[in-house]
Amino acid sequence: MANASSAEAPLPVGKVSALIGGWVDRLGEVWVEGQIAQLNRRPGAGMVFLTLRDPERDVSLTVTCFRQVFEQVADAVQEGARVIVRAKPEWYTARGTLSLRASELRLVGLGELLARLEQLKRRLFAEGLFEDDRKKPLPFLPGCVGLVTGRGSAAERDVLENARRRWPAVRFEVRNVLVQGPQAVGQVCAAVRELDALPEVEVIVVARGGGSVEDLLPFSDEELVRTVAAARTPVVSAIGHEPDRPLLDFVADFRASTPTDAAKRVVPDVGEELARVRQLRDRARRHVLNRVERESAGLASVRSRPVLAAPTEAVAARGAEVDALVERARRVLGHRLDHAQTDLGHALARVVALSPLATLERGYAVLQKADGSVLTDPGQAGAGEALRARVAGGAFEVRVAGEGAAGD
Repeated sequence: MANASSAEAPLPVGKVSALIGGWVDRLGEVWVEGQIAQLNRRPGAGMVFLTLRDPERDVSLTVTCFRQVFEQVADAVQEGARVIVRAKPEWYTARGTLSLRASELRLVGLGELLARLEQLKRRLFAEGLFEDDRKKPLPFLPGCVGLVTGRGSAAERDVLENARRRWPAVRFEVRNVLVQGPQAVGQVCAAVRELDALPEVEVIVVARGGGSVEDLLPFSDEELVRTVAAARTPVVSAIGHEPDRPLLDFVADFRASTPTDAAKRVVPDVGEELARVRQLRDRARRHVLNRVERESAGLASVRSRPVLAAPTEAVAARGAEVDALVERARRVLGHRLDHAQTDLGHALARVVALSPLATLERGYAVLQKADGSVLTDPGQAGAGEALRARVAGGAFEVRVAGEGAAGD
């Protein structure tokens, strides 16, 4: 194409459209799977027009088929159904539009859908999107609740009425969206992102009042699951379908069994909370009173003890004991002094009795030589030797008489 045209020799629009048509014709028949977003069956018309949408991407194609082809599945096909189409791409040269001319339509079976959902569930679980440690706790008393639900639905009424009945002051940011069909996923995801971006919204409730497995397919869409997983605000799933849980139930921070249950989980009951406050207040009052009574009884017990009731008695008793001990010490010391004095007198009498002076007082004398030695034998004194005689009254000198006198 670049070689066949230039700014000086451009190709006409018809030629370009014809070339594109030639390339499209060479593609041949293809099998395509998608979700019917729009279905146009005009009475008496020989052609049926469908818009086939990719449920995981924002891509759609126009499909045309003859009425006899469509009639084979007409009873089971409706908007939102998933189908497999054998078709040949066609390029409408005059308008420059691409469409698929279907030669066969097949419904995607429920078993196949459930199998694909199970595969998606295992894949998302392996990524950790369903782990409990990722789930955020719900606020105790949210000031503002975000609600994503169908317009005028029973689910919307159940959530609003039950929540306001339980806590009249609660505020809601409601986003009405399609909860079924090919556009449901995009609208629900957009509503969740919008509410998640509002700082006043503290919790988001995605509610629908149950339905068949096919009706609930938007709530198992991978885009919605990843949108909820990425939300910073806690999300409550309130789809209300027990047998087959959509994947939203697994990724949400809390799963409510019904929209009514979601209202009860998101906001507390004002009557119950007031009763709980009264119970806690009464319990606190009883605890404080019991504590005061125990402490008062303990204080009275302490004050009744003798050491505090009559503190001087203990001192007086100890004083009497001290006086008794002092008196006893005096008596013991007096007795010991008397015994010592008696013992001293006896010792003095024995000393006096044994004293040489006492002997001298009885008329005896002690003879000493000049060197002070005492004579105990007459032979120790020589004739004419001067001796010193000591008597009781004093001392005097004597001289030894002749040899005969010494012998006497």
